[in-house]
Amino acid sequence: MIKGYGLHTGVFSEVRFHLDEGPVRFRRAKVEIEAHVSNVISTERCTVLGKSGETLAVVEHLLAALHVRGWWKNLVIEVSDKEIPILDGSAQGWLEPLADLGKAPEFPKAFNLTKPFELTIEQSSLKANPGHAQLKVEIAFDHPMIGEQIWSGEPASYHEVLDARTFGFLHELEYLREKGLASHASLENAIVFDEKGALQALRYANEPVRHKAVDALGDLYLLGKPLCASLNIVRGSHHLHIAFVRELLKQFGTIHETA
Repeated sequence: MIKGYGLHTGVFSEVRFHLDEGPVRFRRAKVEIEAHVSNVISTERCTVLGKSGETLAVVEHLLAALHVRGWWKNLVIEVSDKEIPILDGSAQGWLEPLADLGKAPEFPKAFNLTKPFELTIEQSSLKANPGHAQLKVEIAFDHPMIGEQIWSGEPASYHEVLDARTFGFLHELEYLREKGLASHASLENAIVFDEKGALQALRYANEPVRHKAVDALGDLYLLGKPLCASLNIVRGSHHLHIAFVRELLKQFGTIHETA
């Protein structure tokens, strides 16, 4: 069992894993919510799933760990309240309990993209090209400790980003809390930047872009299967990632499947 407080709502929640046949799904108050893009109800500052009146926020870090561990089916994730614990702000805290479950089931057949596809929303874009699975993430912030950063890798190196923590800016905190977000944010679960630098030590000089890769891996997991494509995400967001997955399924619902 993993337990802790939610970043946005501050609720205390316990998470238990149960092996069970079928798709990966969350269980909230006896309602099962499949980890699929069709159940996404919000992408404001996090990814929120919902069904039959039950909601579950900040699923992306846990989903990123599932993505990297190759766990795509036969799992029920029971959550006692409406938000996944933020832990230290990264996805690494989910690796040990997933390892305790034993060997992940055999991978499902992947979605093999056969022609280029691109989605642009304002200043954000996601380009997908046919080819081996790989991910490139680019960010740009007008901040002395961030600026322009790039991380790229293939599935074998995706684990390198899982300990990168979520981040935010001190000047945004009041605005977020007025909107009911980041109520439990602290230096223990997020990197906080003021106008000059970070208020705590970074694990990597490019930790912000590594965490953006974590968010992307978590959101892309909601496709329901691995995506075999070369992806380039510029100024990514939960809104962009989820819109991309939805449009991908809409336009390529009969994507060729490959083992």
